[in-house]
Amino acid sequence: MLNRRAFLASTAAIGLAASVGPAFAADAPQLEIFVPAAPGGGWDQTARTMDQVLRTDKLISGSQITNVGGAGGTVGLPQFVSRYKGKGNTLMVGGMVMVGAIIANKSAVKLDQVTPIARLTGEFEALVVPAASPFKTVADFIAALKEDPTKVPVAGGSAGGSDHILFGLMAKTAGVDPTKISYVPFAGGGEALAALLGNQVAGGISGYGEFSEQVKAGTLRVLAVSSDKRQEGIDAPTLKESGIDVELFNWRGVFAPPDVSDEDKAAMVKMMEDMTKSAAWAEECKNRQWTSIPLTGEAYETFLKEDIARIEGILKDLGLA
Repeated sequence: MLNRRAFLASTAAIGLAASVGPAFAADAPQLEIFVPAAPGGGWDQTARTMDQVLRTDKLISGSQITNVGGAGGTVGLPQFVSRYKGKGNTLMVGGMVMVGAIIANKSAVKLDQVTPIARLTGEFEALVVPAASPFKTVADFIAALKEDPTKVPVAGGSAGGSDHILFGLMAKTAGVDPTKISYVPFAGGGEALAALLGNQVAGGISGYGEFSEQVKAGTLRVLAVSSDKRQEGIDAPTLKESGIDVELFNWRGVFAPPDVSDEDKAAMVKMMEDMTKSAAWAEECKNRQWTSIPLTGEAYETFLKEDIARIEGILKDLGLA
């Protein structure tokens, strides 16, 4: 059984590099967090926020974060499955984007080969444009898209992910063939942001948290958000208000490697449950415009199966699968 003392000992034995905070309990474990994406994006932010909260609440004594980016997580996923098999001190961040990328990229390795631990957050998406863009409203953006979708390139995460799905749904709802849109996928949020700020694309779609600092600085402007209602502190309408009947939340969660013991799985689930109940986690979610939607155990596994089927249907409908 993986109690906390055994967890610490097993982790130390494989020589993880850790940043250890002060005054941790003697049996607080160390953790390895695998991020199948480049630094700067939503998964990376989730991993680093988890690390901060877990250490603040003394649920771990330290951690190591490893980034392996590419193709919506389908480059890193096979490495996670093979490299960390059976290691119960490791978590991989993933979510809706990976579900879509696995389908769109016809990945040989799928999420049924890892161990679901917890759904953590849901995040609405934002459609943004550079500050100097001629698009002042969603109506302006859609008008240009209808005129020639190839001349309205939009940056986002990997192909088949939530950003791509939202752009396709917007196009379809507006009467534009979603197979004709110009979507520019990037492995990490930093690269997509650079393309936006360099005026290499007409717009960008991602979680609002990835654009918030640039929006506050005035270098990007939000045209709309994909939530069900307007969001406090964001001066932008919803897509529905703007005449595009689309609503989308991007969820994120964590997975353990394949072949972990029942005891290890239970310890990981308990750690995530403790984390999501903490004041530190609530504060981080508020600051980052994340909605905390924790789900564990059989409920999470059922949700995952249903979401995979739902997204596969959407991607087929949009000509992306």
